[in-house]
Amino acid sequence: MLALSLAIVGADHPNRRGPTRWFELNLCAPGEPVELRPEPKNPKDPYAVAVYSCRGVQLGYVTAERAPWIGKLIGEGREIVAVFQGKASFGGWARVAFDGEQPLLPVPSVQADRLPNTESTANDDAGFWPDPVWDDE
Repeated sequence: MLALSLAIVGADHPNRRGPTRWFELNLCAPGEPVELRPEPKNPKDPYAVAVYSCRGVQLGYVTAERAPWIGKLIGEGREIVAVFQGKASFGGWARVAFDGEQPLLPVPSVQADRLPNTESTANDDAGFWPDPVWDDE
């Protein structure tokens, strides 16, 4: 099963209407479903993938590094199941699984509040590592 955690960024930006992103992030509980919505008409990034809570309120976006890949998978019709993993100083984390699998929440770690590949992790070994891929056999 392939599963991974995706950073939810852009929480400081306002939503056009309704609650703020931070307000909604504070309402989210680990394990709640979230929706990943590609935004090909986004004027800043045609590869943008927005993240919405189970209440339909935008939480932020998948990082620019992961958005093209996730958007491509969605466009190809791959089944992606996403849940809210947790809140962080930059926004939050979503846990995703593919092809009918259900995402399992990982054990919380001290590094959960850090974005992958940022200056705070660039010079140490405490960065972001993808989950191992396990054979089903």
